[in-house]
Amino acid sequence: MFTKLSHVCGLLLLGVACLVMLVPQMGEAARREPVHTMQSVKTSETTVDGEKALRIELGFDNPNISYTTSTKTYLQKQLILDLKNTEPGTVKSDYKVKSKLAKSIHIDELESRRTQVRIDFTNPVLDGTYKIHEEAADRKARKPNRLVIDIFPQSRAASSDKVDGVRGHVIVLDPGHGGSDTGAVGPTGVTEASVTLSVAQKVDAILENSGARVTMTRTSDRDVYGPYASDRQELQARVNVGEYTPGAELFLSIHCNAFSNPAAHGMETYYYSGSSKGERLATLLNEELEQAGGLLNRGVKTANFYVIKHSSMPASLVELGFITNDHEEALLANASYQAKLAKAIARALGRYFEGR
Repeated sequence: MFTKLSHVCGLLLLGVACLVMLVPQMGEAARREPVHTMQSVKTSETTVDGEKALRIELGFDNPNISYTTSTKTYLQKQLILDLKNTEPGTVKSDYKVKSKLAKSIHIDELESRRTQVRIDFTNPVLDGTYKIHEEAADRKARKPNRLVIDIFPQSRAASSDKVDGVRGHVIVLDPGHGGSDTGAVGPTGVTEASVTLSVAQKVDAILENSGARVTMTRTSDRDVYGPYASDRQELQARVNVGEYTPGAELFLSIHCNAFSNPAAHGMETYYYSGSSKGERLATLLNEELEQAGGLLNRGVKTANFYVIKHSSMPASLVELGFITNDHEEALLANASYQAKLAKAIARALGRYFEGR
């Protein structure tokens, strides 16, 4: 019996010895897995497949970078990249981007060997508005291994959205407010300026994709005349954009309504009294917006709004809904609902030019 027990103990000791030898080897194998250290962050304007794009290059010391992408429903304009087995190295945590397509880049090490890159787009992040690929190190060009993010205009995402009737026509879009003037603000902080710009950009994408030429009074969150100008200066600056656009045929100003009573709701369209073409334009916009948006139709109305009164071309101003109404604020901030309104506006402009 003693002999058997000794044999068993010998086997156990041998197993423990093997395990002790194995554990360091396993640890060494884990340590041998390459850690990707970020070395550089560079941005540039480029052309991809004949289309203008913003290129962001994240440089690393090792190839084969593993990552996942995501967006947040409450941050529709932010693309998030989670990079596995990576370290940010000595790169900065924040970068400002001078582009119409993106505003900034943020880099954080969330935990050991896990880095997150967040890119703030100027428009909602949609399928087709970005592409990601990896490029190998190029010693001659002195470039490291790179994770490349190409960001494209909204028109790429809206490539399937087209309307009839606008090809060859020149249209001026005026997203209301912006810069030092947020316009009306909703119960949860959604600003009129952000909604009008987002909708106008979507209209622009559809029209351009349909063959029209579009000029926007502003393409970012800024004042048209300049910060803290008088109302007259700012509004005249918007009118001037239209007046100085060669061949401009139509001026459309996009707004959201507001009222002290949060129960006020619905959409409406305006034209300057005495303008038969403006009335027809406002009527077509009213019909299409009612059908697409599903809000109470408050009608087609006349008003002395500066931009439609002083524009020499047919002009209309649309109020998409009441941003001071809880329900309508949520709709106006939603990218899918904005896309519906944009398509409706584009259809109305096509009908205007086709005479139907």
